[in-house]
Amino acid sequence: MSSVSSFISELIRAANEIGKLDNYQRRRMLGRAIATIRDAREQVGLPTSKSATDAVIDLVTMAGSIERRSDDEVKAAFLEAADMIRTLKIVLDAKDEVLRGE
Repeated sequence: MSSVSSFISELIRAANEIGKLDNYQRRRMLGRAIATIRDAREQVGLPTSKSATDAVIDLVTMAGSIERRSDDEVKAAFLEAADMIRTLKIVLDAKDEVLRGE
C-alpha cells in the first residue's frame, strides 16, 4: 500500500475515533492533509487557488481554530480531506498510466 493510501486510511480511522485525539493531534493531522493535498495538486498541475471557495482554505481555517470546533466538524473535515486526497491520487495514478503508455 502506498504512503498516500496509508494516510487516507489513517485520516478515516482518526475521523472514526475523533474523541480520542487531542487538539494538537487534530491540528497536526489536518496540517499533514493540507500539505498532501497541495503537493498532489502541484503534481497534477492544478494552479494554487487563493479563492474562498477552495476547500483547502476551509481546512486551513479549521486547523487554525481547532479548539473551537466540535468533534463532528473536525470529523467532517478529516473525511473531506481523505476524499480530496483519494480523488487526487486517482488522477495522479491515471496520469502516470498515460505517461507510461498503458
